[in-house]
Amino acid sequence: MNDGKRGVNLLRTVKAAAIVAALLGATTPMIVSTVAYAQSSGVIRDIKVDGNNRIESATVDAYLTVAAGDPYDAQKINDSLKALFSTGLFADVSISFNQGVLLVNVVENPIINRIAFEGNQRLKDDTLSTELQLRPRVVYTRTKVQSDVQRILELYRRNGRFAATVEPKVIQLEQNRVDLVFEIEEGEATGIRKVNFVGNKAFDDGELLEVIRTTESAWWKILTSDDNYDPDRVTFDRELLRRFYLSAGYADFQVLSSVAELTPDRSDFFITYTVSEGRRYQFGTINVVSQIDKIDAEALVPLIEIEAGEWYNADMVDEAIEVLTTQVGDQGYAFIDIRPNVERNRENGTIDVTFTIAEGPKVYVERINVVGNVRTLDEVIRREFRLVEGDAFSSSKMKRSKQRIENLNFFKSVDVKTLPGTTPDQTVLEVDVEEKSTGEFSIGAGYGTDNGAFGQLGIRERNLLGKGQDLRLNFTLGSSDQQVDLSFTEPYFLDREIAAGFDVYRRETDNQDESSYDEEQTGGRLRAGFKYSEELSHSFRYGLEQNSYSNISSDASRLLLAEENEFVESSIGHTLTYDKRDSSYSPTEGYFARLSNDFAGLGGDETYLRTRIEGGYYYPLDRENEWVLSTRASTGYIFGIGDDTRISQRFFTGGANLRGFESAGVGPRDIATGDALGGKTYYTGSVQMDFPLGLPSEFALKGRVFSDFGSSEGVDGARPGEIYDEGSLRGSVGVGVGWESPFGPIGVDLSQAVLKEDYDKEEVFRLNFGTRF
Repeated sequence: MNDGKRGVNLLRTVKAAAIVAALLGATTPMIVSTVAYAQSSGVIRDIKVDGNNRIESATVDAYLTVAAGDPYDAQKINDSLKALFSTGLFADVSISFNQGVLLVNVVENPIINRIAFEGNQRLKDDTLSTELQLRPRVVYTRTKVQSDVQRILELYRRNGRFAATVEPKVIQLEQNRVDLVFEIEEGEATGIRKVNFVGNKAFDDGELLEVIRTTESAWWKILTSDDNYDPDRVTFDRELLRRFYLSAGYADFQVLSSVAELTPDRSDFFITYTVSEGRRYQFGTINVVSQIDKIDAEALVPLIEIEAGEWYNADMVDEAIEVLTTQVGDQGYAFIDIRPNVERNRENGTIDVTFTIAEGPKVYVERINVVGNVRTLDEVIRREFRLVEGDAFSSSKMKRSKQRIENLNFFKSVDVKTLPGTTPDQTVLEVDVEEKSTGEFSIGAGYGTDNGAFGQLGIRERNLLGKGQDLRLNFTLGSSDQQVDLSFTEPYFLDREIAAGFDVYRRETDNQDESSYDEEQTGGRLRAGFKYSEELSHSFRYGLEQNSYSNISSDASRLLLAEENEFVESSIGHTLTYDKRDSSYSPTEGYFARLSNDFAGLGGDETYLRTRIEGGYYYPLDRENEWVLSTRASTGYIFGIGDDTRISQRFFTGGANLRGFESAGVGPRDIATGDALGGKTYYTGSVQMDFPLGLPSEFALKGRVFSDFGSSEGVDGARPGEIYDEGSLRGSVGVGVGWESPFGPIGVDLSQAVLKEDYDKEEVFRLNFGTRF
């Protein structure tokens, strides 16, 4: 019985032990968790930073979201990690907490020692560097490197190279520094295989290709980049198409899409423009409405060169706004707002335009700021402004001011913008310029029918010391001319709008073919010019020149042999010019007139008065296709005061001013020797039509047909029967081609004299070529 009790007690003991063991097993994780919780929820007694060499511990502490004395908070520790990583200063960060000490372990990002580019040929290092975020002595981060890789790739894409690849390489250096090298494979330029237009009916693909900048790739387009794909150029092409259609009467025109598809080999693009032309409109009624009592709207209508029935042209509307703005502004209304209200009549296909003249907000110029100029002085830019502080703001004057600053040719870009002033009725004009090199070293070569082959060496600084002054030294060596000249121009002499300067020169001219002698000239000239208005200018000059004849042929004209071989000229002169052309270099519209007088006799050996008058008119028959009709005329007269005129002082006709005849091929001539003697009077004229040749615009070739006419007569001291001197009308007709080549302008003319004298010297072929490298 006792044994039975012992068994029962043993069983109870085992069960009790099992229960205790189970209870202990269940509570152990709770105890451990409680201990861990007690530790993690402890107070941060101290913060230690480890691994930092360059960055101060205080800088690390500043980014932590906890501080000594704060309770440990896992969320704040996580926020601290994110804050430290976001600085870009560290490659790795870890945080641990043990016995009240928060340990922050960091691995610093290296510092960039140098950035280099390898494999770049098309884009220079300076161009690439400006696009990078990273710089020497800046912290290296992988994120910024990848961002810079994308920037470089984008730059190459904008230059038409979509196959370019960029691989960044890191070279480890001591003291946790690195060299960063971008290895570049530029690849071939991504060209334009085909440009397609969808939806165009009024104009074929060839006509629209002439409108846009983007062109299809071809072997002859090595001197242009317009046949490389550029997304910005495609966007610009959309605007060019819109302007073209609006100027042709298609007021509802839209570019629905412009899609660029890259070929599988990534070598070319197919570009497709989808357009909706809409119907073509004509101008309907044209009205002017004035909301200003003292402005007579009816009197302004004749100023608008738009007639009902003409095809609608948005450019003509803009021109009318400009004309009206100028006219109303001249009446003393500086604050006006002219808006065209366009009303379409789709049934009749007409557009009625009403120009509404209203008073605009009164705004004055508070201040003019000039930024971006490093070398050029502020005053050089400010003096080109047609507005000054306190003036009534005028958008047309601001536009003219921008054009005048651009005409200085000192800057790559000029941006004039308006900023808010201190009060609502004031504005600040900010001129942001980007300077470019104004120093030039040029080596030239060329050939002219008049002067033969020639070479040229020139040194020039157009913005001397940032003051806008022009200093130039030129050397010319040719088969018939040798020349050296030094010139200096101060565009604002005595702080006034007076362009003053001087020239010093030495010339040697071979006149053997024309008049059997050589001429040497050594002299100098002082000059000054100013403008009465934007169109009317006046210049004055004084010159002193030593002349001498040499190598006079023994069988030269008696008139030449009778002249003194050496003489001094002291002369004063002026030129008055009125110029309304759109360009003085290659005009397509407008006119000009010029009067010049020179009087010699202020000392020296010669006394004479010489007068020249010339003018021209240019009329665009077709602006879109560049058909330009032009006429030019010139005449002159010289007479000696107390002395006979010399050969070198008289006028020579032929060559450039009368095609179809040699230089000095028309006018008085010695019967016995054939020497050209020049005329005391002359006149020339020309009627010319310039037109496109139907070739792609990038060829820059234009054709011309022309007719020249003129004559020359009058010689002092000639005996009866000694010279030819009829003064009869000469004339010629011809055709020519002009090419604005990358190497300089080239012109070829073929002409035939149709009105002539037997003793005239004719010329059928004429070539002019010049270049600078």
